[in-house]
Amino acid sequence: MISFLTDYGLYDGFVAACHGVIARIAPDQRITDITHLVPARDIRRGAAVLAETVPYLPDGSVHVAVVDPGVGTGRRAVVLVSARGDLLVGPDNGLLPEAAGALGGLVAGYEIKSPAVLAARVSHTFHGRDVFCPAAARLAAGTPVAEVGPELDPASLVRLHAPVCRRDPATGEVVGEVRTVDHFGNVQTAIGAGPLAESGLVPGAGAAVLLRLTGRAQPLRVPFGRTLGDVPPGELVAFLDSAGLFTVAVNCGDGASRLGVRPGSTVVVSPAR
Repeated sequence: MISFLTDYGLYDGFVAACHGVIARIAPDQRITDITHLVPARDIRRGAAVLAETVPYLPDGSVHVAVVDPGVGTGRRAVVLVSARGDLLVGPDNGLLPEAAGALGGLVAGYEIKSPAVLAARVSHTFHGRDVFCPAAARLAAGTPVAEVGPELDPASLVRLHAPVCRRDPATGEVVGEVRTVDHFGNVQTAIGAGPLAESGLVPGAGAAVLLRLTGRAQPLRVPFGRTLGDVPPGELVAFLDSAGLFTVAVNCGDGASRLGVRPGSTVVVSPAR
């Protein structure tokens, strides 16, 4: 299977053109669209969505991801080989390595350079159509990965900085960076269950946490439940989301707007004494 993620949106014909290129080269391959609504040029959001999705797709899939503000510049076009056997195709700008990690780790990488796997004419501004999708289609159809171009040193790949997550053992505070905000306005942090449990913070009936946010003088006391429905509509609630990360949301509302946070903001979580 070929999966496809971009920031192309749905107003133009970009996605259809890419589907057409794949279908012309590998007509028997199934294509699954992860999303094409990654905010424009938001590499971090694209990387997060890709990493959280690919483990649930069939083993050995080819994943094409294109959030590529550097298209046409000196940034490399690459294929990454994961331990699970999946291939990740896209720009070398930090978009792919987290997904490789979610698939068991990065085994090898190759730079896409061989004319045999590219479109006959490669534009300067549409590498999704002319570089990444043709290469992905040929890989899915059986072209050995080593034939796309020279092997590269995995240490040379561009990587995004790891979101902040640290615990102060003296105070029990857990400091985490907002990792991403989803379509519903749910605020996902980089904080996992482990650091919270070390401070005695476990979701459940009657559990609560204190949240300190940049720009707010007073901390917020928020229920720490298991799901949005643990509070009435319009109320704040914290929970561990489907990726196991500490998330703050408003039941039937927009948590990011209510809290005034965005990706990169800092959230401090502590016990509600």
